[in-house]
Amino acid sequence: MSYTVKTLNAIMEPACRKDKQKQKDTSNRGDRSKQKSAQQELKQRQRAEIYALNKVMTDLEQQQFETFCKQMQGPAE
Repeated sequence: MSYTVKTLNAIMEPACRKDKQKQKDTSNRGDRSKQKSAQQELKQRQRAEIYALNKVMTDLEQQQFETFCKQMQGPAE
């Protein structure tokens, strides 16, 4: 049985396509994994920033409240 180059290519082509598809699937999984990881890191960073901002705002509110209380006590004395 002798095969020509065209015949061999025709036989091998579907196998090559499957291999290429597997490589794409694997790379897509890797890309998705990287994207998911990046999104998780972004969420963690945003959450940390929100907590930090909340702390600053709470401290400022407390400071303003204390100032207000001192002003209200001042004339009464």
